[in-house]
Amino acid sequence: MNLKCDPIYALELRSLYEGISGGYHMNKKHWNTVQIEESDVDEETIKELIDHSYELIYKSLTKKKREALG
Repeated sequence: MNLKCDPIYALELRSLYEGISGGYHMNKKHWNTVQIEESDVDEETIKELIDHSYELIYKSLTKKKREALG
């Protein structure tokens, strides 16, 4: 799965986990591909990365779109 990530944190994660690499078909500066099956990335870390990605994307939305989401 592809998840948006802070650029510095993205590099750190890629150095720590074999299951995390630059985003497949994405801007590798801001996106990571996280292998879910047969990966050294544990479930808790995956959940944290999903939350981090959501927060980054949510912050980039316009005020109108954020209000529409509630």
